[in-house]
Amino acid sequence: MLMQRLLLIGSLGASIALAACSGETSDADDASDGAPAAAAAGGTWATELTPDAGGKVIEVEMETDESGANKFEPAAFEAKKGDVIRYKLQVGVHNAHFVADSNPGAQGLPSQPSDMLQLPGQTVDVKVTWAPGTYYFQCDPHALLGMVGHVTVTP
Repeated sequence: MLMQRLLLIGSLGASIALAACSGETSDADDASDGAPAAAAAGGTWATELTPDAGGKVIEVEMETDESGANKFEPAAFEAKKGDVIRYKLQVGVHNAHFVADSNPGAQGLPSQPSDMLQLPGQTVDVKVTWAPGTYYFQCDPHALLGMVGHVTVTP
């Protein structure tokens, strides 16, 4: 079972990486110069979300460092309901994905991965609308290389 999961994740990651490197764009990409389209808060990826009153924006950098390691920085952090997690590309080509089988029974997480970010400074946001608990995310093409993280939602 574990080997099948690893093969599936590896195949998915390779497909996404190849698609990201192909230079092909969709009509939606043309309208936004490759940035994810703005969407409603909670359970969807968007650009420039605003936290609820009293909430904050938590910036998570995505990068490939000088040694070639792919990572989220920070990879583990706390958030509260109403906060916004902003994934910001530093170096490389990365995405964020709250994989369903890593978050069994979780409600309100984005059901799809974020778009692949390709230009330094690009961001994608998700509003924390989830019950207290720990939620796991990954960069699909680099998960097997250790680019994983988790957010602990506190009451």
